[in-house]
Amino acid sequence: MAQYRTLGEEAFEPRSRRPHTSPNKTPIDTIELIVKVRDELTSSGHDAGPQTIAWHLDTNHNIIVSPATIRRHLIKAGRIKPQPKKRPRSSYIRFVADLPNETWQSDVTDYFLGPPNPNTQDNRAKILTWLDDHSRYALSVTAHLPVNGHTVVQTFKTTGEQHGFPASILTDNGFIYTTRFVSDSPNAFETFCAQAGITQKHSRPYKPTTCGKVERFQQTLKKWLRAQPNQPTTVAELQTLCDTFVDYYNNQRPHRSLNQQTRIAPGPIIGTRSDRPAIPTKTTIRVRHDTVDAFGKLTLRRAGRLHHIGIGRRHSGTNATLIINDLDIRIIATDTGELIRKLTLNPNRDYQPQNTQNP
Repeated sequence: MAQYRTLGEEAFEPRSRRPHTSPNKTPIDTIELIVKVRDELTSSGHDAGPQTIAWHLDTNHNIIVSPATIRRHLIKAGRIKPQPKKRPRSSYIRFVADLPNETWQSDVTDYFLGPPNPNTQDNRAKILTWLDDHSRYALSVTAHLPVNGHTVVQTFKTTGEQHGFPASILTDNGFIYTTRFVSDSPNAFETFCAQAGITQKHSRPYKPTTCGKVERFQQTLKKWLRAQPNQPTTVAELQTLCDTFVDYYNNQRPHRSLNQQTRIAPGPIIGTRSDRPAIPTKTTIRVRHDTVDAFGKLTLRRAGRLHHIGIGRRHSGTNATLIINDLDIRIIATDTGELIRKLTLNPNRDYQPQNTQNP
């Protein structure tokens, strides 16, 4: 009645239930700072999600705001477009190594040196990454043109000498890592891992989430690279940018996966050879069929390297069967069953001349 006497018919209209004061309301200055940090991170090519912004506010400005509040204000400011809910996190099977150097992940990604040219791939560089599965520490990020099996072995050796070799490796099925789908002859990297007692693990084809940690790192790296005002035109310039990003990624950038802590470089906890028992290597016997060429030679690829084995011109055109047990090789004439040569392969020499080991 009091409202009616004061306002008349307007008293019957719905009225706002909004409180007169909101003591816990986010200050305008903080909202403006949230938007400013978002814009700065985005323009620099860094991740700029609510969790990352909350870390920057707490670390650099001593302001604590929940990620949900930050997300709400970013939506109001038009910086985030609400999307339908994606696949729930509970549906994923999360796995992570328990210790540093227990498992490394590796992958290769492309980056154009200068404007992309659809007619040629000459300016497409390769970035090879070695990432610790437990700590997400970027162990090695190197630019190459191109990447081959020997590049993988060399960078792996250099990184292992610095941080200690891992107990296992997780990669996809690229030919630089494994030849299991195309040949029974192990490539250079497979041979090195077998000799060093390092377990190799591979993702299933078309399952990139298995190597999701290194895949996500490459996405973050390339996003930052594209945001740089001076784009690289040479491999050396690309390597300089990669080194700058790795320092930021390892020592400054927050990481959601491990409670926003920065990465700790893995040491030789289980990585060095003396810290773990040797893993027995599996001995496999290969059988290969070939024909002796006109110069009396056969070819054999081992550890990604092609070797030429001298047989003798008198055996030119002979169908031969090679029985290969690591370095021990026996060559038999397929038609007669005659042993025409046995040898111990010298892996450091391309041509294997005839010697006293011949029968």
